[in-house]
Amino acid sequence: MNYDKYGQAYTTEDELCNMLYQNPNLDLSRFQVSDQPGIYNKSVQLTYADFEQVKCYLPLDHKEEVPIELFDWSQQQNWYMPVEYRNLDIAQCVLDLCSTQEELQRVGQELLLFQERDLFNLLRYLKYFVDTMRKNNIVWGLGRGSSTASYVLYLLGVHKINCLYYDLPIEEFLK
Repeated sequence: MNYDKYGQAYTTEDELCNMLYQNPNLDLSRFQVSDQPGIYNKSVQLTYADFEQVKCYLPLDHKEEVPIELFDWSQQQNWYMPVEYRNLDIAQCVLDLCSTQEELQRVGQELLLFQERDLFNLLRYLKYFVDTMRKNNIVWGLGRGSSTASYVLYLLGVHKINCLYYDLPIEEFLK
């Protein structure tokens, strides 16, 4: 396994094959391949239809500074998240957790703000993260900082502060 100066992990196709040979149950979704993963992906797709494909490693070694939005987006593409969470309709999932008109209104307002900022993948990941912590009986804090002003994050279980009860405006979250 290799790491670039940004901390991105990547491997070569040969190294990946050796790792698979040693451990056939290797979770491929965690790997980026630096040299033509298309060849590897095509060959396993022909042989094993349900085998997960690997991503192509794209270094962020530009001469000029990489804009933070591009860096964030590229890193989000490499988060490990099971397919069922990656394909989850997160808006419907959160709306289904609402029980009153006031909750629906607040969630609708927040979801529009999350969508404007292209943060639905972040919400999907947070849902996966919270579900994983619950499944493994991992305890996390009540909530901290401006995130407690988000009712969507409350419904997902990221924090335990009901911002509607405490009348916290969504603008507190977006500071």
